[in-house]
Amino acid sequence: MDLGTANTIIINNGKIVVDEPSVVALDRHTNRMIAVGGKAKMMHEKTHENIRTIRPLRDGVIADFYACEQMMRGLIKMVKTGRRLFSPSLRMVIGVPSGSTEVELRAVRDSAEHAGGRDVYLLFEPMAAAIGVGIDVEAPEGNMIVDIGGGSTEIAVISLGGIVSNNSIRTAGDDLTADIQAYMSRQHNVKVSERMAERIKIHVGSALPDLGEDAPEDYIVHGPNRVTALPMEVPVCYQEIAHCLDKTIAKIETAVLSALESTPPELYADIVKNGIWLAGGGALLRGLGKRLTDKINIPFHIAEDPLHSVARGTGIALKNVDRFTFLMR
Repeated sequence: MDLGTANTIIINNGKIVVDEPSVVALDRHTNRMIAVGGKAKMMHEKTHENIRTIRPLRDGVIADFYACEQMMRGLIKMVKTGRRLFSPSLRMVIGVPSGSTEVELRAVRDSAEHAGGRDVYLLFEPMAAAIGVGIDVEAPEGNMIVDIGGGSTEIAVISLGGIVSNNSIRTAGDDLTADIQAYMSRQHNVKVSERMAERIKIHVGSALPDLGEDAPEDYIVHGPNRVTALPMEVPVCYQEIAHCLDKTIAKIETAVLSALESTPPELYADIVKNGIWLAGGGALLRGLGKRLTDKINIPFHIAEDPLHSVARGTGIALKNVDRFTFLMR
């Protein structure tokens, strides 16, 4: 399971069986779960006073323990095996940020156990992403992975089945979305929701102001004027979004450089030869690989399926729990 800030993905028997937004809708009076995943996200920012939608994870860690437990229960129930739902005794591997404290790790383990897990293993997300990308993490060779999720960016140098140097920062996809919200309000005087800002990021999000032939068409944004509340229609181009995302992307660049600074020379040489892998939803941002390559002078490769790299890695780890000594219990 990849328990992410933006999406939660569950792999069972090597197949992705659940890929849903990390959102749960609860009744305010009874705390009963009304909806989870995509259905709950459709309710997000559209509810009345009796329903609250919650994103239980913030910055890659659990912010609402009860809501997270309910969400995990709901998502696990979506998975149907051949005869019945998951058996009462579940063996689970869950990806967690490499910068997690002992308290945060305990919270994830407790939530998993309350949701039905009896044999719960935790795996740091950059390690899971590296396994999911196809890197031989147990080889005596340095490999670097940058996993840009919704709430955190995980950067790690991996060798011999362990993390040699890492940098975990709470700057990621959610910050890019917030940048777009603030920019639209400041520059165009239009109020946009978190969901609208997310759509802008998907349609015209870019890390470079010049994408050449790969440039997307302008995206039309509808929203109320901040002052008059009258409806507005604003065309947004990728160049202005690249400008508004620049400072947040620069923080990720700095974090990558910081991880490289603390990398031993022999492993650094391996990384220059092998390149650096980009995973997570943030890897889909147009031009990000080229921008990082130009800035750091080391080739960046985007994973074949960056959104599911961590989940695939946890799935492979689940089949090799007896061999992988780096799994945490």
